[in-house]
Amino acid sequence: METVLNKTLKERVFHSILFEVVANVLIALMLAAILAVPVTQSAVLAALSAVTAMLWNVIFNRLFDAVQIRMGFRRSLPVRILHAVLFEAGLLAVLIPVTAWWFTVSLLKAFMLQIALVAFFLPYTVVFNYVYDFFRFHWVCRSRGAER
Repeated sequence: METVLNKTLKERVFHSILFEVVANVLIALMLAAILAVPVTQSAVLAALSAVTAMLWNVIFNRLFDAVQIRMGFRRSLPVRILHAVLFEAGLLAVLIPVTAWWFTVSLLKAFMLQIALVAFFLPYTVVFNYVYDFFRFHWVCRSRGAER
C-alpha cells in the first residue's frame, strides 16, 4: 500500500496536468454542444477557467491561511466546508462575468453554465482519480513484478 501512495513530485505534476487536460477537453466539447458554438471558442473559455482557478487557488489559500493565523482557528469540518464554499463563490464571482462576455449571454445563463461546471467537477474528480489509481496500481504492480 505504501508503494501505491508514495508518489514522486514528477508523478503528481503529471497527474495534475492529465486531470486538467482531460477535464478541459470534456468541458470544451460539452460547452460546444450545449451552446452550439465552435469547440475552439469553448476550449478557450475552458482553458481560461482552469488558469483562473489555479491562480485563485493560490491567492485564496494564502488569504485563508493568513486569516487562520490571525484568528487562530482550527480546520474542523465546518471550517473546511466554509473554505470550499468561499473558494467556489470567489471563483464564480470572477468567471460568471467572463463567461457572459465570452459567449455573449446573460449573467443568469453564465451563472447556470458555471454552476453546471462546478457540478461536473465533483463526479469527474471521483471518476478520474479512481481510473487513474486503477491503472497506476496495475502499472506499479507490473513494474514491481518485472524487477524481481
